Amino acid sequence: MTVTRRDVLVTVGAVAAALATSRSALARSTTEDHGRNAVSRPTRSENSSLQTTESPMYYKDATEIAALIRSRQVSPVEVVKLHLDRIESVNPKLNAIVTLVGEQALANAKIAEAAVMNGSALGPLHGVPFTVKDALDTAGVLTQRGSQIFRGRIPSEDAIGVARLKAAGAILLAKTNLPEFSFGIETDNVLTGRTNNPWNIDHTPGGSSGGEAAAIASGMSPLGFGSDVGISIRGPAAHTGIVGFKPTHGRIPTTGHWPQVPRRYWHVGPLARSVRDVALSYSILAGPDGIDGYAESPSDMDAYVRKPDRPLRIGWLAEPGFGPVASDVAATVKAAAHALQEQGCLVEEVRLPALEQLNGLEIYSKVSIPERKSYFAQSIGDRQSLLSKNVAAYLKAPDPSLQEYVAAEQAAERFRDVFVEFFQRYDAFLCPVTPIHAPLHGLSEYVINGVTVPAWHMVRATVPFNLTGLPALSLRFGTSDDNLPIGVQLVSRWYADPIVLHLASLLESVSAVRTLHPDI
Repeated sequence: MTVTRRDVLVTVGAVAAALATSRSALARSTTEDHGRNAVSRPTRSENSSLQTTESPMYYKDATEIAALIRSRQVSPVEVVKLHLDRIESVNPKLNAIVTLVGEQALANAKIAEAAVMNGSALGPLHGVPFTVKDALDTAGVLTQRGSQIFRGRIPSEDAIGVARLKAAGAILLAKTNLPEFSFGIETDNVLTGRTNNPWNIDHTPGGSSGGEAAAIASGMSPLGFGSDVGISIRGPAAHTGIVGFKPTHGRIPTTGHWPQVPRRYWHVGPLARSVRDVALSYSILAGPDGIDGYAESPSDMDAYVRKPDRPLRIGWLAEPGFGPVASDVAATVKAAAHALQEQGCLVEEVRLPALEQLNGLEIYSKVSIPERKSYFAQSIGDRQSLLSKNVAAYLKAPDPSLQEYVAAEQAAERFRDVFVEFFQRYDAFLCPVTPIHAPLHGLSEYVINGVTVPAWHMVRATVPFNLTGLPALSLRFGTSDDNLPIGVQLVSRWYADPIVLHLASLLESVSAVRTLHPDI
Protein backbone atom coordinates (compact mmCIF):
# COMPACT_ATOMS: atom_id res chain seq x y z
CA MET A 1 0.00 0.00 0.00
CA THR A 2 1.38 3.43 -0.95
CA VAL A 3 0.88 6.12 1.68
CA THR A 4 0.78 9.72 0.50
CA ARG A 5 0.09 13.00 2.21
CA ARG A 6 -3.42 12.74 0.78
CA ASP A 7 -3.89 9.76 3.13
CA VAL A 8 -2.61 11.96 5.95
CA LEU A 9 -5.44 14.41 5.59
CA VAL A 10 -8.03 11.69 5.13
CA THR A 11 -6.92 9.91 8.30
CA VAL A 12 -6.90 13.02 10.42
CA GLY A 13 -9.56 14.92 8.58
CA ALA A 14 -10.89 16.14 11.88
CA VAL A 15 -7.64 18.00 12.37
CA ALA A 16 -8.32 20.32 9.44
CA ALA A 17 -12.13 20.25 9.55
CA ALA A 18 -12.71 20.90 13.25
CA LEU A 19 -10.08 23.53 13.97
CA ALA A 20 -12.68 26.27 13.97
CA THR A 21 -14.87 24.33 16.41
CA SER A 22 -15.52 25.82 19.81
CA ARG A 23 -13.50 29.01 19.39
CA SER A 24 -16.18 31.53 20.30
CA ALA A 25 -17.12 30.12 23.70
CA LEU A 26 -14.44 30.06 26.38
CA ALA A 27 -16.46 28.37 29.08
CA ARG A 28 -15.68 28.90 32.70
CA SER A 29 -16.59 26.29 35.29
CA THR A 30 -17.58 26.70 38.89
CA THR A 31 -17.67 23.94 41.44
CA GLU A 32 -19.00 23.39 44.89
CA ASP A 33 -16.61 20.60 45.87
CA HIS A 34 -13.09 22.00 45.86
CA GLY A 35 -11.58 19.44 48.22
CA ARG A 36 -9.42 16.52 47.23
CA ASN A 37 -11.53 13.51 46.19
CA ALA A 38 -14.59 15.23 47.64
CA VAL A 39 -17.67 13.89 45.93
CA SER A 40 -21.05 12.49 46.85
CA ARG A 41 -21.09 9.00 45.38
CA PRO A 42 -23.82 8.19 42.87
CA THR A 43 -25.17 4.72 42.29
CA ARG A 44 -23.80 2.99 39.17
CA SER A 45 -26.36 2.85 36.40
CA GLU A 46 -27.62 -0.60 35.42
CA ASN A 47 -28.10 0.46 31.80
CA SER A 48 -26.80 -2.46 29.75
CA SER A 49 -25.34 -0.16 27.10
CA LEU A 50 -22.63 0.83 29.59
CA GLN A 51 -21.11 -2.66 29.64
CA THR A 52 -20.46 -4.76 26.56
CA THR A 53 -18.70 -8.01 25.80
CA GLU A 54 -16.20 -5.95 23.79
CA SER A 55 -14.89 -3.77 26.64
CA PRO A 56 -16.32 -1.85 29.57
CA MET A 57 -17.35 1.74 28.89
CA TYR A 58 -14.43 3.10 30.92
CA TYR A 59 -12.03 1.60 28.35
CA LYS A 60 -13.83 2.97 25.31
CA ASP A 61 -12.17 5.97 23.72
CA ALA A 62 -13.59 9.49 23.76
CA THR A 63 -14.56 9.38 20.08
CA GLU A 64 -16.75 6.31 20.60
CA ILE A 65 -18.26 7.67 23.80
CA ALA A 66 -19.19 10.90 22.00
CA ALA A 67 -20.80 8.90 19.18
CA LEU A 68 -22.79 6.79 21.65
CA ILE A 69 -24.01 9.94 23.39
CA ARG A 70 -24.89 11.65 20.12
CA SER A 71 -26.93 8.61 19.00
CA ARG A 72 -28.65 8.41 22.42
CA GLN A 73 -27.35 4.92 23.12
CA VAL A 74 -25.92 6.19 26.41
CA SER A 75 -26.42 9.39 28.35
CA PRO A 76 -23.76 11.82 29.59
CA VAL A 77 -25.02 11.26 33.13
CA GLU A 78 -24.46 7.52 32.86
CA VAL A 79 -20.97 8.04 31.44
CA VAL A 80 -19.95 10.45 34.19
CA LYS A 81 -21.37 8.19 36.90
CA LEU A 82 -19.49 5.22 35.50
CA HIS A 83 -16.19 7.10 35.53
CA LEU A 84 -16.80 8.36 39.06
CA ASP A 85 -17.35 4.75 40.14
CA ARG A 86 -14.15 3.75 38.39
CA ILE A 87 -12.24 6.49 40.18
CA GLU A 88 -13.65 5.37 43.53
CA SER A 89 -12.52 1.81 42.80
CA VAL A 90 -9.08 2.44 41.30
CA ASN A 91 -7.72 5.75 42.51
CA PRO A 92 -6.91 4.60 46.07
CA LYS A 93 -4.35 2.23 44.50
CA LEU A 94 -2.87 4.80 42.13
CA ASN A 95 -3.34 8.31 43.56
CA ALA A 96 -3.61 9.76 40.07
CA ILE A 97 -6.66 11.95 40.81
CA VAL A 98 -5.96 14.69 43.36
CA THR A 99 -9.09 16.85 43.06
CA LEU A 100 -12.45 15.43 42.01
CA VAL A 101 -15.31 17.69 40.91
CA GLY A 102 -17.95 15.00 40.87
CA GLU A 103 -21.04 17.00 41.83
CA GLN A 104 -20.34 19.70 39.26
CA ALA A 105 -19.53 17.05 36.65
CA LEU A 106 -22.88 15.39 37.27
CA ALA A 107 -24.67 18.75 37.06
CA ASN A 108 -22.96 19.50 33.75
CA ALA A 109 -23.78 15.99 32.53
CA LYS A 110 -27.48 16.61 33.19
CA ILE A 111 -27.28 19.82 31.15
CA ALA A 112 -25.52 17.89 28.39
CA GLU A 113 -28.18 15.19 28.49
CA ALA A 114 -30.95 17.76 28.13
CA ALA A 115 -29.17 19.19 25.08
CA VAL A 116 -29.12 15.76 23.46
CA MET A 117 -32.78 15.14 24.15
CA ASN A 118 -33.75 18.61 22.90
CA GLY A 119 -31.95 18.11 19.61
CA SER A 120 -29.55 20.99 20.27
CA ALA A 121 -26.30 21.41 18.35
CA LEU A 122 -23.63 19.22 19.98
CA GLY A 123 -19.89 19.74 20.12
CA PRO A 124 -17.49 16.99 19.01
CA LEU A 125 -16.84 15.96 22.63
CA HIS A 126 -20.36 16.55 23.93
CA GLY A 127 -20.83 14.77 27.26
CA VAL A 128 -17.36 13.20 27.34
CA PRO A 129 -15.54 13.51 30.68
CA PHE A 130 -11.93 14.69 30.74
CA THR A 131 -9.18 15.30 33.27
CA VAL A 132 -6.52 17.98 33.52
CA LYS A 133 -2.98 18.05 34.87
CA ASP A 134 -2.88 20.23 37.98
CA ALA A 135 -0.42 22.65 36.35
CA LEU A 136 -3.26 24.03 34.21
CA ASP A 137 -5.83 26.43 35.62
CA THR A 138 -9.42 25.32 36.06
CA ALA A 139 -11.92 28.01 37.08
CA GLY A 140 -13.33 27.47 40.56
CA VAL A 141 -11.37 24.24 41.03
CA LEU A 142 -8.23 23.68 43.10
CA THR A 143 -5.08 24.11 41.03
CA GLN A 144 -2.21 23.57 43.46
CA ARG A 145 0.65 22.73 41.08
CA GLY A 146 1.81 19.89 43.32
CA SER A 147 3.18 22.34 45.86
CA GLN A 148 2.48 23.48 49.39
CA ILE A 149 3.38 26.95 48.14
CA PHE A 150 0.09 26.91 46.21
CA ARG A 151 -2.00 24.93 48.70
CA GLY A 152 -5.66 25.91 48.43
CA ARG A 153 -5.19 27.99 45.27
CA ILE A 154 -8.40 28.33 43.23
CA PRO A 155 -8.09 30.24 39.93
CA SER A 156 -10.92 32.31 38.53
CA GLU A 157 -10.36 31.41 34.87
CA ASP A 158 -9.71 28.29 32.83
CA ALA A 159 -6.51 27.69 30.93
CA ILE A 160 -7.29 28.31 27.27
CA GLY A 161 -7.05 24.60 26.42
CA VAL A 162 -9.45 23.68 29.21
CA ALA A 163 -11.89 26.33 27.99
CA ARG A 164 -11.71 24.99 24.43
CA LEU A 165 -12.38 21.41 25.52
CA LYS A 166 -15.38 22.57 27.54
CA ALA A 167 -16.65 24.61 24.60
CA ALA A 168 -16.45 21.41 22.52
CA GLY A 169 -18.84 19.79 25.01
CA ALA A 170 -16.39 17.94 27.25
CA ILE A 171 -17.08 17.76 30.99
CA LEU A 172 -14.31 18.40 33.51
CA LEU A 173 -14.12 15.45 35.88
CA ALA A 174 -10.93 15.86 37.91
CA LYS A 175 -7.42 17.26 38.29
CA THR A 176 -4.44 14.92 38.20
CA ASN A 177 -1.17 14.62 40.06
CA LEU A 178 2.26 15.93 39.09
CA PRO A 179 5.65 16.58 40.66
CA GLU A 180 6.02 19.96 42.35
CA PHE A 181 6.13 22.77 39.76
CA SER A 182 5.97 20.06 37.03
CA PHE A 183 9.67 19.50 37.74
CA GLY A 184 10.52 15.81 37.75
CA ILE A 185 10.55 12.58 35.80
CA GLU A 186 8.42 10.92 38.48
CA THR A 187 5.06 12.06 39.81
CA ASP A 188 5.48 12.62 43.55
CA ASN A 189 5.21 15.66 45.80
CA VAL A 190 4.83 16.56 49.46
CA LEU A 191 1.30 17.93 49.04
CA THR A 192 -0.62 15.21 47.19
CA GLY A 193 1.80 12.28 47.36
CA ARG A 194 3.07 9.70 44.89
CA THR A 195 1.28 8.33 41.84
CA ASN A 196 1.68 4.64 40.93
CA ASN A 197 1.78 3.00 37.53
CA PRO A 198 -1.43 1.01 36.86
CA TRP A 199 0.58 -1.77 35.16
CA ASN A 200 2.58 -2.35 38.34
CA ILE A 201 2.16 -0.08 41.35
CA ASP A 202 5.80 -0.63 42.36
CA HIS A 203 6.77 1.33 39.25
CA THR A 204 6.39 5.00 38.39
CA PRO A 205 4.14 6.32 35.61
CA GLY A 206 6.81 8.95 34.98
CA GLY A 207 6.45 12.69 35.06
CA SER A 208 5.46 15.29 34.96
CA SER A 209 2.03 14.41 33.51
CA GLY A 210 2.17 11.07 35.34
CA GLY A 211 -1.15 11.44 37.11
CA GLU A 212 -2.86 12.20 33.83
CA ALA A 213 -1.32 9.19 32.10
CA ALA A 214 -2.13 6.83 34.98
CA ALA A 215 -5.75 8.02 35.09
CA ILE A 216 -6.27 7.44 31.37
CA ALA A 217 -4.48 4.09 31.25
CA SER A 218 -6.57 2.76 34.15
CA GLY A 219 -9.93 3.86 32.75
CA MET A 220 -10.57 6.71 35.17
CA SER A 221 -10.66 9.17 32.28
CA PRO A 222 -10.90 8.77 28.50
CA LEU A 223 -9.11 12.01 27.72
CA GLY A 224 -6.56 14.29 29.32
CA PHE A 225 -4.80 17.62 28.92
CA GLY A 226 -1.17 17.83 29.99
CA SER A 227 2.07 19.70 29.42
CA ASP A 228 5.61 18.88 28.31
CA VAL A 229 8.90 20.76 28.71
CA GLY A 230 11.29 17.83 28.24
CA ILE A 231 9.39 14.52 28.49
CA SER A 232 6.28 15.28 30.47
CA ILE A 233 3.55 14.12 28.06
CA ARG A 234 5.45 11.55 26.01
CA GLY A 235 7.33 9.79 28.82
CA PRO A 236 4.28 9.10 31.01
CA ALA A 237 2.35 8.00 27.90
CA ALA A 238 5.11 5.49 27.09
CA HIS A 239 5.31 4.25 30.67
CA THR A 240 1.56 3.64 30.91
CA GLY A 241 0.83 2.44 27.36
CA ILE A 242 -1.31 5.31 26.07
CA VAL A 243 -0.93 7.99 23.36
CA GLY A 244 0.63 11.35 24.20
CA PHE A 245 1.08 14.17 21.70
CA LYS A 246 3.31 17.24 21.94
CA PRO A 247 2.37 19.34 18.91
CA THR A 248 4.62 21.86 17.19
CA HIS A 249 5.59 24.54 19.68
CA GLY A 250 2.96 27.26 19.69
CA ARG A 251 0.21 25.27 17.95
CA ILE A 252 -1.69 25.11 21.24
CA PRO A 253 -1.44 28.18 23.52
CA THR A 254 0.03 27.62 26.97
CA THR A 255 -2.12 30.39 28.47
CA GLY A 256 -3.16 29.34 31.98
CA HIS A 257 -0.27 26.94 32.50
CA TRP A 258 2.28 27.32 35.28
CA PRO A 259 5.22 27.51 35.15
CA GLN A 260 5.58 29.53 31.97
CA VAL A 261 9.39 29.56 32.09
CA PRO A 262 11.19 28.50 29.95
CA ARG A 263 8.31 29.57 27.73
CA ARG A 264 10.07 28.74 24.46
CA TYR A 265 10.25 25.05 25.43
CA TRP A 266 6.90 24.49 27.15
CA HIS A 267 4.22 22.68 25.15
CA VAL A 268 0.69 21.59 26.08
CA GLY A 269 -1.19 18.75 24.46
CA PRO A 270 -3.64 15.85 24.72
CA LEU A 271 -3.27 12.35 26.14
CA ALA A 272 -5.70 9.53 25.32
CA ARG A 273 -6.01 5.79 24.65
CA SER A 274 -6.33 6.18 20.86
CA VAL A 275 -4.69 8.18 18.11
CA ARG A 276 -8.04 9.40 16.81
CA ASP A 277 -8.84 10.89 20.23
CA VAL A 278 -5.54 12.74 20.24
CA ALA A 279 -6.16 13.97 16.67
CA LEU A 280 -9.67 15.16 17.54
CA SER A 281 -8.48 16.90 20.70
CA TYR A 282 -5.65 18.56 18.80
CA SER A 283 -8.13 19.92 16.25
CA ILE A 284 -10.08 21.50 19.11
CA LEU A 285 -7.08 22.81 21.02
CA ALA A 286 -4.94 24.25 18.21
CA GLY A 287 -4.90 27.87 17.15
CA PRO A 288 -3.89 31.28 18.53
CA ASP A 289 -5.60 32.95 21.46
CA GLY A 290 -4.11 36.44 21.14
CA ILE A 291 -2.40 36.07 24.53
CA ASP A 292 0.38 33.51 24.08
CA GLY A 293 2.89 35.27 21.86
CA TYR A 294 4.31 31.95 20.65
CA ALA A 295 0.89 30.76 19.43
CA GLU A 296 0.90 32.63 16.16
CA SER A 297 0.07 30.02 13.50
CA PRO A 298 -3.51 30.19 12.13
CA SER A 299 -6.09 27.69 13.28
CA ASP A 300 -6.28 26.07 9.85
CA MET A 301 -2.50 25.73 9.47
CA ASP A 302 -2.78 21.95 9.06
CA ALA A 303 -4.92 22.32 5.94
CA TYR A 304 -1.91 23.76 4.14
CA VAL A 305 0.47 20.83 4.70
CA ARG A 306 1.90 20.06 1.28
CA LYS A 307 0.84 16.70 -0.20
CA PRO A 308 3.49 15.17 -2.52
CA ASP A 309 2.33 12.22 -4.60
CA ARG A 310 4.84 9.74 -3.23
CA PRO A 311 5.19 7.39 -0.28
CA LEU A 312 6.20 8.97 3.01
CA ARG A 313 9.88 8.60 3.85
CA ILE A 314 10.83 7.56 7.38
CA GLY A 315 14.29 7.64 8.94
CA TRP A 316 14.57 5.56 12.11
CA LEU A 317 17.17 5.29 14.84
CA ALA A 318 17.32 3.43 18.13
CA GLU A 319 21.00 3.93 18.96
CA PRO A 320 23.56 5.46 18.96
CA GLY A 321 22.39 9.00 19.41
CA PHE A 322 20.52 8.97 22.70
CA GLY A 323 23.05 7.19 24.90
CA PRO A 324 22.43 3.60 26.02
CA VAL A 325 19.00 2.18 25.13
CA ALA A 326 17.65 -1.11 26.48
CA SER A 327 17.54 -3.96 23.98
CA ASP A 328 13.76 -4.42 24.25
CA VAL A 329 13.21 -0.72 23.55
CA ALA A 330 15.52 -0.84 20.53
CA ALA A 331 13.74 -3.97 19.27
CA THR A 332 10.36 -2.24 19.61
CA VAL A 333 11.56 0.74 17.54
CA LYS A 334 12.86 -1.64 14.89
CA ALA A 335 9.52 -3.49 14.86
CA ALA A 336 7.68 -0.20 14.37
CA ALA A 337 9.97 0.67 11.46
CA HIS A 338 9.20 -2.68 9.85
CA ALA A 339 5.47 -2.12 10.39
CA LEU A 340 5.59 1.24 8.63
CA GLN A 341 7.49 -0.33 5.75
CA GLU A 342 4.77 -2.96 5.47
CA GLN A 343 2.24 -0.12 5.31
CA GLY A 344 3.91 1.31 2.22
CA CYS A 345 6.32 3.87 3.69
CA LEU A 346 9.91 4.13 2.53
CA VAL A 347 11.85 3.27 5.68
CA GLU A 348 15.58 3.62 6.26
CA GLU A 349 17.77 3.22 9.34
CA VAL A 350 19.77 6.39 9.87
CA ARG A 351 22.61 7.70 11.96
CA LEU A 352 22.81 11.32 13.11
CA PRO A 353 26.34 12.07 14.35
CA ALA A 354 25.20 15.38 15.83
CA LEU A 355 22.88 13.52 18.22
CA GLU A 356 25.86 11.50 19.41
CA GLN A 357 27.88 14.66 19.96
CA LEU A 358 25.18 16.81 21.56
CA ASN A 359 23.52 15.92 24.85
CA GLY A 360 20.12 17.56 24.82
CA LEU A 361 19.70 17.21 28.58
CA GLU A 362 22.94 19.06 29.31
CA ILE A 363 22.02 21.79 26.85
CA TYR A 364 18.54 22.17 28.27
CA SER A 365 19.82 22.30 31.85
CA LYS A 366 22.28 25.09 31.12
CA VAL A 367 19.78 27.29 29.30
CA SER A 368 16.90 26.71 31.75
CA ILE A 369 18.55 26.77 35.20
CA PRO A 370 19.00 30.55 35.46
CA GLU A 371 15.51 31.28 34.15
CA ARG A 372 13.73 28.73 36.29
CA LYS A 373 15.54 29.56 39.52
CA SER A 374 14.70 33.24 39.24
CA TYR A 375 11.11 32.50 38.21
CA PHE A 376 10.49 29.99 41.01
CA ALA A 377 12.01 32.31 43.60
CA GLN A 378 9.34 34.93 42.90
CA SER A 379 6.64 32.51 44.11
CA ILE A 380 8.61 30.81 46.88
CA GLY A 381 9.90 33.84 48.76
CA ASP A 382 11.08 32.76 52.21
CA ARG A 383 9.08 29.50 52.22
CA GLN A 384 11.87 27.16 51.11
CA SER A 385 11.04 24.77 53.96
CA LEU A 386 7.80 23.85 52.18
CA LEU A 387 9.52 22.61 49.02
CA SER A 388 10.08 19.06 47.85
CA LYS A 389 13.66 17.78 47.80
CA ASN A 390 13.80 17.95 43.99
CA VAL A 391 12.90 21.62 43.76
CA ALA A 392 14.98 22.61 46.80
CA ALA A 393 18.03 20.93 45.29
CA TYR A 394 17.38 22.57 41.93
CA LEU A 395 17.36 26.02 43.49
CA LYS A 396 20.83 25.33 44.91
CA ALA A 397 22.26 24.22 41.57
CA PRO A 398 25.07 26.49 40.35
CA ASP A 399 24.29 28.85 37.53
CA PRO A 400 26.22 28.34 34.32
CA SER A 401 28.74 30.97 33.36
CA LEU A 402 27.80 33.41 30.63
CA GLN A 403 30.12 31.56 28.27
CA GLU A 404 28.46 28.22 29.12
CA TYR A 405 25.00 29.72 28.67
CA VAL A 406 25.80 31.16 25.27
CA ALA A 407 27.42 27.90 24.17
CA ALA A 408 24.30 25.99 25.25
CA GLU A 409 22.03 28.35 23.31
CA GLN A 410 24.20 27.88 20.23
CA ALA A 411 24.09 24.09 20.70
CA ALA A 412 20.29 24.26 20.87
CA GLU A 413 20.34 26.04 17.52
CA ARG A 414 22.57 23.28 16.14
CA PHE A 415 19.84 20.80 17.09
CA ARG A 416 17.42 22.78 14.96
CA ASP A 417 19.87 22.83 12.07
CA VAL A 418 20.32 19.05 12.29
CA PHE A 419 16.59 18.49 11.82
CA VAL A 420 16.19 21.16 9.16
CA GLU A 421 18.63 19.09 7.11
CA PHE A 422 17.09 15.76 8.13
CA PHE A 423 13.57 16.77 7.10
CA GLN A 424 14.71 17.85 3.68
CA ARG A 425 15.27 14.15 3.00
CA TYR A 426 12.72 12.46 5.26
CA ASP A 427 9.11 13.15 6.19
CA ALA A 428 9.35 11.70 9.69
CA PHE A 429 11.77 10.42 12.33
CA LEU A 430 11.10 7.27 14.37
CA CYS A 431 13.02 6.72 17.60
CA PRO A 432 12.63 5.65 21.26
CA VAL A 433 10.61 7.66 23.75
CA THR A 434 12.53 6.52 26.80
CA PRO A 435 15.66 4.35 27.08
CA ILE A 436 13.92 1.84 29.37
CA HIS A 437 10.38 0.93 30.35
CA ALA A 438 8.83 2.39 33.51
CA PRO A 439 11.36 2.03 36.35
CA LEU A 440 10.76 1.34 40.01
CA HIS A 441 9.91 4.33 42.16
CA GLY A 442 12.66 6.55 43.46
CA LEU A 443 15.71 5.30 41.58
CA SER A 444 18.56 7.80 41.20
CA GLU A 445 20.28 5.84 38.44
CA TYR A 446 19.69 3.01 35.99
CA VAL A 447 21.92 0.33 34.51
CA ILE A 448 21.34 -0.03 30.75
CA ASN A 449 23.36 -2.55 28.76
CA GLY A 450 25.93 -2.61 31.56
CA VAL A 451 26.24 1.20 31.64
CA THR A 452 25.17 3.15 34.73
CA VAL A 453 23.35 6.39 33.90
CA PRO A 454 21.66 9.00 36.10
CA ALA A 455 17.87 8.94 36.30
CA TRP A 456 17.60 12.12 34.22
CA HIS A 457 18.99 10.09 31.29
CA MET A 458 15.31 9.21 30.84
CA VAL A 459 14.82 12.41 28.82
CA ARG A 460 17.67 11.97 26.32
CA ALA A 461 15.36 11.01 23.43
CA THR A 462 12.57 13.48 24.22
CA VAL A 463 14.18 16.77 25.23
CA PRO A 464 15.68 17.42 21.76
CA PHE A 465 12.15 17.96 20.46
CA ASN A 466 11.43 20.55 23.15
CA LEU A 467 14.64 22.36 22.28
CA THR A 468 13.60 22.36 18.62
CA GLY A 469 9.82 22.67 19.07
CA LEU A 470 9.17 19.82 16.63
CA PRO A 471 5.89 17.83 16.86
CA ALA A 472 6.41 14.50 18.62
CA LEU A 473 4.06 11.68 19.64
CA SER A 474 4.45 8.68 21.95
CA LEU A 475 2.59 5.47 21.14
CA ARG A 476 2.80 2.03 22.70
CA PHE A 477 4.10 -0.64 20.35
CA GLY A 478 5.63 -3.28 22.61
CA THR A 479 5.74 -4.97 26.00
CA SER A 480 8.68 -5.75 28.28
CA ASP A 481 9.38 -9.18 29.73
CA ASP A 482 7.81 -8.02 32.99
CA ASN A 483 4.61 -6.89 31.22
CA LEU A 484 5.26 -3.14 31.15
CA PRO A 485 4.46 -1.02 28.09
CA ILE A 486 7.16 0.10 25.66
CA GLY A 487 6.54 3.11 23.46
CA VAL A 488 7.98 4.53 20.26
CA GLN A 489 8.26 8.19 19.27
CA LEU A 490 7.25 9.75 15.95
CA VAL A 491 8.56 13.19 14.98
CA SER A 492 8.08 15.36 11.90
CA ARG A 493 9.05 18.82 10.71
CA TRP A 494 7.56 21.99 12.10
CA TYR A 495 3.79 22.25 11.53
CA ALA A 496 3.60 18.78 9.95
CA ASP A 497 1.57 17.56 12.93
CA PRO A 498 -0.89 15.70 10.64
CA ILE A 499 1.97 13.50 9.36
CA VAL A 500 2.82 12.47 12.92
CA LEU A 501 -0.83 11.66 13.61
CA HIS A 502 -1.20 9.73 10.38
CA LEU A 503 1.87 7.57 10.95
CA ALA A 504 0.73 6.92 14.50
CA SER A 505 -2.64 5.76 13.18
CA LEU A 506 -0.85 3.36 10.81
CA LEU A 507 1.14 1.85 13.67
CA GLU A 508 -1.95 1.68 15.87
CA SER A 509 -3.88 -0.16 13.14
CA VAL A 510 -1.38 -3.05 13.12
CA SER A 511 -0.38 -2.98 16.78
CA ALA A 512 -0.73 -6.19 18.75
CA VAL A 513 -0.87 -4.27 22.02
CA ARG A 514 -3.37 -1.51 21.29
CA THR A 515 -6.27 -3.21 23.12
CA LEU A 516 -4.33 -4.20 26.23
CA HIS A 517 -5.31 -2.65 29.56
CA PRO A 518 -3.82 -2.98 33.04
CA ASP A 519 -5.38 -5.50 35.41
CA ILE A 520 -6.29 -3.18 38.23
